[in-house]
Amino acid sequence: MQKKRWIALTALRKVLTCAICSIALVALFSVHVHVFPSSKIPKFPDPFKLPTQHDIKYQKLSAEQSWTLELAPPHLLKAPLPSRKLDGSSGTVETDKLWKPPPNRDFVPCVEPSPNYTSPTESRGYLLVHTNGGLNQMRAGICDMVAVARIINATLVIPELDKRSFWKDSSNFSDVFDEDHFINALANDVKIITKLPKELATGTRAVKHFRSWSGMDYYQEEIASLWEEYEVIRAAKSDSRLANNNLPLDIQKLRCRACYEALRFAPQIEAMGKLLVDRMRSFGSYIALHLRFEEDMLAFSGCTQDLSPAEADELRIIRENTSYWKEKEIDPTERRSKGFCPLTPKEVGIFLSALGYPSNTPIYIAAGKIYGGDSHMAALRSRYPILMSKETLASVEELEPFTNHASQMAALDYIVSVESDVFIPSYSGNMARAVEGHRRFLGHRKTISPDRKALVRLFDKLEHGTLKDGKNLSNRVIEMHRKRQGSPRKRKGPISGTRGTESVEEEQNARVCRSGNELPETGPSIYDQGMCFAKLAWFPLSRIG
Repeated sequence: MQKKRWIALTALRKVLTCAICSIALVALFSVHVHVFPSSKIPKFPDPFKLPTQHDIKYQKLSAEQSWTLELAPPHLLKAPLPSRKLDGSSGTVETDKLWKPPPNRDFVPCVEPSPNYTSPTESRGYLLVHTNGGLNQMRAGICDMVAVARIINATLVIPELDKRSFWKDSSNFSDVFDEDHFINALANDVKIITKLPKELATGTRAVKHFRSWSGMDYYQEEIASLWEEYEVIRAAKSDSRLANNNLPLDIQKLRCRACYEALRFAPQIEAMGKLLVDRMRSFGSYIALHLRFEEDMLAFSGCTQDLSPAEADELRIIRENTSYWKEKEIDPTERRSKGFCPLTPKEVGIFLSALGYPSNTPIYIAAGKIYGGDSHMAALRSRYPILMSKETLASVEELEPFTNHASQMAALDYIVSVESDVFIPSYSGNMARAVEGHRRFLGHRKTISPDRKALVRLFDKLEHGTLKDGKNLSNRVIEMHRKRQGSPRKRKGPISGTRGTESVEEEQNARVCRSGNELPETGPSIYDQGMCFAKLAWFPLSRIG
């Protein structure tokens, strides 16, 4: 009897043991699933084929076409897991602080015309415009010419894009910008037509190089007087032809509307740009890095840091053989010490690490072909392996309609840069300033402008071994850039250390809305920051960087 009781007790013990083990396994599995969520990206439907330029020319993209569900190329299917905290040279830094936009101090964009603003008066003639420079130089010039057309009561003919500059781009206005939207958006400001009437196409016209940074008197008196003899005035160049100070408020706001509302990219560029943004977003928050390390930039600037003697000599020859680059003899060491050289890829890597961005930060390279290719990108890639570009985010077939058109490719970079969580330019050129301005206009999105002059001194100390890559460097870099992140500040004229045209551009005007007292009209270009009108008063700002 006792033996049977012992057998029953043993059996009961085994049953209880199995039950306990089962419960433990279920609990363990549940915790595992909760703690380590799957990083698998949801499957997307079949990709929508990007229409060719020929198709787009006659038919705009339908609003129903969704670009957010595009299937990314195979190498983009694994996104990095988000990092909550950064443990590195700068200590422990919360991730959200790295991506948090700067305070806007209640500045908001205001572009609506004043109550006494009227529709365009009867046209006195036609204004032809030949734009010059790269994409962003042409954008600013076009917006200025819209204002000039208003000032001299002209009908503006759709501007001709520069086809003779360094890039030899054959694009027409409608290839880069939405022509219909441009005309319609400015219908209450300036009459715009696509081409001259046939009877005037071969007639005599006044060809003028408008004086740089000219004000109302120049255009209303000297240029408008040409209507007495000519029906057509041709502006031979468009960049920097209109001053930003001491102009009527409605002219300033017109320039702002032209830049940020009327001058929209062509539908096929907008669609492709949105696709690139969506694919970058699959990695999480990202930095758009405008890396000015292309052949033309290095040859023009004469900067040779991190280049071999053979590369420096090759770039010198290019500069000497480019007739419209006037400066031939350049001291690269002196230029770099003054902060006039773009940061190299290696220096950018050090800079980003010192700011506290972790190695798994996705970075979009907004640039043309990097001089020297992988050899010069290796140092940056060793710190930040997730380096993307339009060429790696999209297939050859998707980019084919835009390839060999520098302005269209630059427009794609512009879109991804404006939409990025953080924008960092390695040099304060036309695109850097244009993107910074657009981001300010859209709500002061975070834009970190490197203090190149100060950074060069730190980089040289690292090179000579008098400073180590660690907490001390990080603290110094963070502190010197605490107020260089795109927040508004009072404009005070040219920033110390600017030179040449940069200094002239710094004098130009930029405004956004805010209640307050009227302040002196000095500061950077309106396209660097956005120029807007406040109901109570003007409040000028100063561009940072």
